[in-house]
Amino acid sequence: MLAPDAPADPFGTSAAQARSAVLERLIHEDPGRFRVLTGDRPTGRLHLGHYFGTLHNRVRLQDLGVEMFVVVADYQVLTDRDVADDLTGHVEELVLDYLAIGVDPARSTIFTHSAVPALNQLLLPFLSLVSVADLNRNPTVKDEITHSRQASVSGLMFTYPVHQAADILFCKANLVPVGQDQIPHLEVARTIARRFNERYGAGAPVLPQPDALLSGAPLLLGTDGTKMSKSRGNAIALAADADETARLIKGAKTDSERHITYEPAARPEVSSLLLLAALCQNRTPQEVAADIGSAGAAALKKTVTEAVNEYLAPIRARRAEYAQNRAYLRQTLREGNERARSVADATLAEVRTAMNSDY
Repeated sequence: MLAPDAPADPFGTSAAQARSAVLERLIHEDPGRFRVLTGDRPTGRLHLGHYFGTLHNRVRLQDLGVEMFVVVADYQVLTDRDVADDLTGHVEELVLDYLAIGVDPARSTIFTHSAVPALNQLLLPFLSLVSVADLNRNPTVKDEITHSRQASVSGLMFTYPVHQAADILFCKANLVPVGQDQIPHLEVARTIARRFNERYGAGAPVLPQPDALLSGAPLLLGTDGTKMSKSRGNAIALAADADETARLIKGAKTDSERHITYEPAARPEVSSLLLLAALCQNRTPQEVAADIGSAGAAALKKTVTEAVNEYLAPIRARRAEYAQNRAYLRQTLREGNERARSVADATLAEVRTAMNSDY
């Protein structure tokens, strides 16, 4: 039990951070022992928050030699009619972003939910291993429902954690890069794997219990001072051109103090801009702040704009090049889907055999 004045840790972050430090060492020693599942919902173009939060880390792991499965979670956007009406376009935009940042189809399997039937068949036996109370307790589901802006919540949204468990376990991923708010989702996958093995494994585990790999990436705020998010309209997309980027940063929220300092608690909006420039320049936010000094918010925004546009220039150039070859995008998905189907079919066969339903 926590001491009366101890801070709450509802996501189990402390233990996950300690485990992540061990995992990082093991990855560098033997990257081939790990298989990662990661991905995104195709609800619009990816932005700088995604890039520095997760995308950059995916490419790092891929380049270290970790086997990577990247899911385009198209089934998980069926709850959002506005997105589902142009699903093909959103999927292609997501694949464009992946390729532009350096995800290599020769080393990473990019696939869609809807193209892998065996993955989705795992959802049914997995649902039998969790209770409604288990799902009700998930804080991430509660948050997604709160921000869904829908009059009612579909069963698909309610069962997101189990669908994500199927994503992870179909390929027997043993490592999942997550932010601290996603730890409860991963715990559902671990619970399902453990319960399946206990019920059907006959002493020989069928499914791994995946580890969380917490990123050390800090949170970037959007232009309005809240969390950067596609749905909030406060994000700087990777695909935005230089002029759009300048316009968005010019309108970013700051404060009335002219002297620029990095104080995340006291000056969150200014500090987030400093952090963004620092990430792009491979410097510390304090160094960026010292250079700007008393030049004020206009100088800060000019520095950030130049840093972001310079950093994104090669990514945007690659994106524009890939955008001219839609056939290659579809080929990338076809080949990734074929690879994912092969892996999912093998896992489903094992699951059926363990459940004595292989007939």
